[in-house]
Amino acid sequence: MTIDASLPRRATAELIGTAGLLVVVIGSGIQAASLSRDTGVALVANSLASAIGLGLIITLFGPLSGAHLNPVVTLTSWWARRTGGQGLDGRDALVYTVAQTVGAIGGALLAEAMFGRLPGTFATRIRGGGHLLIGEIVATAGLVLVIQGLGRIGRAKLIPAAVAAYVAAAIWFTSSGSFANPAGTVGRAFSDSFTGIAPQSLPGFVAAQLLGGILGLALAGMLYGTDRTALRPAGSDTASGVGQDAGSGIGSDAVTDAGPDAVTDIAPGVGLDGTAPDSGPEGGRSAGPDARSGIGGAEIGPEPTMADIARPNTQLGITA
Repeated sequence: MTIDASLPRRATAELIGTAGLLVVVIGSGIQAASLSRDTGVALVANSLASAIGLGLIITLFGPLSGAHLNPVVTLTSWWARRTGGQGLDGRDALVYTVAQTVGAIGGALLAEAMFGRLPGTFATRIRGGGHLLIGEIVATAGLVLVIQGLGRIGRAKLIPAAVAAYVAAAIWFTSSGSFANPAGTVGRAFSDSFTGIAPQSLPGFVAAQLLGGILGLALAGMLYGTDRTALRPAGSDTASGVGQDAGSGIGSDAVTDAGPDAVTDIAPGVGLDGTAPDSGPEGGRSAGPDARSGIGGAEIGPEPTMADIARPNTQLGITA
């Protein structure tokens, strides 16, 4: 289900969703570090909490704003519109990005206050070195490829779970810990904690994330072809947010859009998916040659098959 919401409502959803994501990431990091001195144990707890929280946030806000939660995901939506698909225009993309960044900073401050720490203290953990930047490129490219790939093959409903799983894995298999989210990275600079990043490390990480987003788009185009499907700004786009050192987020439900002339003609003997075990007098199917199914706007003839039913076109929107 997609909610047709105004830009202010969608931007508010992006702000709240990204703030919630940072509360989960930073809060679980603080809690994990306080309960265990073993970094590995703390990372397990933080990555699991971050992945679960991200999946829930995407599921909740996806139908409203697309649950981008990540400027990289928002930019992929803008690019889809620029290349002939449907997505966010320049103004909407800018508003989304600002809302995500403000939400990330607000979420970081809230997490600090929630654990009795002084909000607004900048992180002191420097994350530098070319190997970490390579890790961020790989993490962001993989995130975009997961979202784009599932959207282009008609599996957008799997995106929340897939992005959450990818984030949990990427926290471990990338050298950087998979921030993969420029807004989330900026927000984590406001927390001197287990998941923090020093302000001086921001330029390199953000640049690597943007490069990774471009690489992810290129890989998706090479593997699945140019996307010309409808990216609905309010729902089918997906976003990404972040894990311990991770980032990702994303929309959830696939969108079906039957036009004004679409007609659903389901008689006894016709299943809800528009198919019928039998046709003719005994099958009880009354749809004629010109009947249309409201599901995906697919036309149904006398003997429909699965190939006759159009799959809804969905696609991405940084989880994280």
